[in-house]
Amino acid sequence: MEQEKKTAMRVSAVTIVWNVILSIFKLIAGIVGHSGAMISDAVHSASDVFSTIIVILGINIASRQSDDDHQYGHDRLECVAAILLAVVLFATGIGIGIGGINKIIEGTAGKDEIPGMIALIAAVASIVVKEGMFWYTRSAAKKINSGALMADAWHHRSDALSSVGALIGIGGARLGFPVLDPIASVVICVFIVKAAYDIFKDAIDKMVDKSCDEETEEKMCRLIEEQQGVLKVDVLRTRLFGAKMYVDIEIAADGDITLREGHEIAQAVHDKVEEEFPLVKHCMVHVNPL
Repeated sequence: MEQEKKTAMRVSAVTIVWNVILSIFKLIAGIVGHSGAMISDAVHSASDVFSTIIVILGINIASRQSDDDHQYGHDRLECVAAILLAVVLFATGIGIGIGGINKIIEGTAGKDEIPGMIALIAAVASIVVKEGMFWYTRSAAKKINSGALMADAWHHRSDALSSVGALIGIGGARLGFPVLDPIASVVICVFIVKAAYDIFKDAIDKMVDKSCDEETEEKMCRLIEEQQGVLKVDVLRTRLFGAKMYVDIEIAADGDITLREGHEIAQAVHDKVEEEFPLVKHCMVHVNPL
C-alpha cells in the first residue's frame, strides 16, 4: 500500500507542475490572442490542479490503516475524492458552456477581434501535453488500481479534447467565422460534462457495493472449483470496496470429513483466491456439507 501511495504522489506532483505551466501559458495566449475559447481552456487546466490536490488528499486518507472506528479500513474515501472531482469537473464544464451560449445569444462573437496565432499554437501545445499526461497518469492508475487517479487521468483527457475544440474554434475564427470560437466553448462543455458523469458513476458503483465484472467472477469460480476437496461452488458474491474487492464464498465438501479437514479446504480456497486476485482485500469462505 505504501508503494502505491508513493506512485500516486509522484504522478500527482508531476501533473500539478505541468498543469500550472500549461494553464498560465494558455491564459496569456488567450488574452494576447483574443480567444475566449483559449481562456476557457486555461480555466479548465487550472481546475486540474485543484482536482489533483483532491486526489492526493483522497489517496492519503484511503491508505490509512484500520482502526477501532474503521475496522475495514478507509478505502472508500478514495471514492469520495473521485466524486468531489466529478462535481468540480461538472461545474467547470457548465460554467464554460453557459459563457459560450451567452456570447452567441448576445451576438458579441462576430464583434470580437480575430484570435491571434499564439492562441492557435497554445491549443496545439495543450493537446500534445495533456494527451501525454493522460497516458502517463492512466498507466500509473492501472498499475495501482486507483479510481481517483484514473479519474484524474480522464480529467487530463477531457482537457485534451477541450483543446481540440478550442483549436477548431480558433482556426475557424481566423478563417473568417468568429462565431466558431464561442461554439467551441459549448463543445468543450459537452466533453467535460460527459467525463464528469463517467467519473461520478464509477465512484458511486464502488460506494454501493457493486459486484465485480462477470469475467472476473467466472475466473474466480473456476479457480475455486479446481481446489482439492471442493465438490462445487454453492455461492459466490463479490463487491467493490473502493479500489479493492471483497468476496464471500460458499463451497460444498464431503459431509463426512472432519471439522479440521473442512477448515483446511476453506483455508486453501481463501489463500488461492487472494493469491490469484491481488485486489481481493477480504475473502470469507464457508463450507457446506454435501
